Amino acid sequence: MVLAAGLTALLPAGCSPRPESHAETSSVIASNVTLTAAQQQKLQFAAVELTNYHKTVEATGTVDFDYDQATVILAPMGGPVSRLLVSIGDQVTAEQPLAEVDSPDFTTAISAYRKALATEKITRELADQDQALIERHGISLREADQARIDATNAEADTESALQQLVSLKVAPETIKAIQDGKATAPVRGLIRSPIAGTVVERDATPGELLQAGATPCFTVADLSKVWVMANLFGADVDSVSLGDPAEVLTGTGNFAGTVNNISSEVDPDTRSVEVRVAAGNPGGALKRDMYVRVLIHSKTETPGLLVPVSAILLNEESLPFVYVAQADGSFARQRVTLGYRDGNRYDITSGLKAGDRVVVDGGLFVQFLQDQ
Repeated sequence: MVLAAGLTALLPAGCSPRPESHAETSSVIASNVTLTAAQQQKLQFAAVELTNYHKTVEATGTVDFDYDQATVILAPMGGPVSRLLVSIGDQVTAEQPLAEVDSPDFTTAISAYRKALATEKITRELADQDQALIERHGISLREADQARIDATNAEADTESALQQLVSLKVAPETIKAIQDGKATAPVRGLIRSPIAGTVVERDATPGELLQAGATPCFTVADLSKVWVMANLFGADVDSVSLGDPAEVLTGTGNFAGTVNNISSEVDPDTRSVEVRVAAGNPGGALKRDMYVRVLIHSKTETPGLLVPVSAILLNEESLPFVYVAQADGSFARQRVTLGYRDGNRYDITSGLKAGDRVVVDGGLFVQFLQDQ
């Protein structure tokens, strides 16, 4: 009541509220409003200009491992698992043993290396002896060449056998003992971690029969960084570029990240485009499969007609409009279409043009006068 009385006192002389029965309906175009000079002094205006701004795209996302810093470890050898050496959540170093395997592949590889070393030694000695004999014309040149070829092939077989041991992660001290011709204690096959990180999955179980190169045993990941997979729709996709800074928001904190991949395909089920954000994960607060909010701050400038939020009013149908100052001093109600909200400003996609002067403070007073 007090607000209505105060606004009525500001009405032009001779102007009085119209009877309620004559109030305009939403289907009637309202006429322009004319204010006295004193009343106009209570208003504030802003000129509409084409302005560049940076969009912030908001989306939901799911946390996943950074697979540039994670690996699924397949069984390098066949055989039953005899003992597990780590649990989920354990921190491991590169080359740390994760499990022991009673592997015939392991035993066969060690035996093959011993035989290859012995064969190489014998064939090399024979080739050297033949070289000495050929100088005294004791053997033919063809026989000497064949001995040299046999020695070269034996060396290649030794190198291949050694690489097999390396691929099976045989301990260097064991390999050195074999090369020196020393006896070695029975050695079980070891599954080792190729990277340092955290054991996040353990698929192997005691007694499980592993197939070389096929059975997944462990997943080790560096959890200091994670990937956040966000889904974007429509025009938001065009606003995002590689390298855009991003924020990952959870109930416990915010984490800085960067857009490092934008899918080239649309998900046929959700009609969205997947965008990957690489984010730091101090303290391991971001867990795999956690749902998070993602804010992507576009580095690309977007042009738009920005007006303050305070200029936007709603009509009887809750549709947005503004008051635009006219050349004759009156104010016209202008329907507008709201686009992106940049802080306390809206991008007006239709209804205004550059150069228009809109009421940004006092619009409610003008609307009250117009509705009388």
